[in-house]
Amino acid sequence: MQHVLIIVNDAPYGSEKLFNALRLAIQLNEQDYSPVRVSLFLLSDAVTAVLPKQNPIEGYNIQQMLEIVIAQKAQVKFCGSCMSARGLTELNMIEGCEMATMDDLAQWVLVADKTITF
Repeated sequence: MQHVLIIVNDAPYGSEKLFNALRLAIQLNEQDYSPVRVSLFLLSDAVTAVLPKQNPIEGYNIQQMLEIVIAQKAQVKFCGSCMSARGLTELNMIEGCEMATMDDLAQWVLVADKTITF
């Protein structure tokens, strides 16, 4: 089984980078002929995507997409330092998303067969 790591740095809304990263993760998880293990790591402003109950005005809902990726058994982690820098560590997070460190990301990079950044 191939391990694909997707790293995202942009905010969930205002840019479509996280939206497209999640679209790719969902499609990778649906591949029957080549099983894939997807890991998603959120850095910088992308960490705000794990805050639940956001009310997007755009045509997609990042929380719903994250929940689909999690239901597909992908691991979703976000940078704890990035959350702390934004004063967000005391807030609730979407269930299934895990706070992590740069060491966790480094370990994922070392074991991933492919790493994609958005």
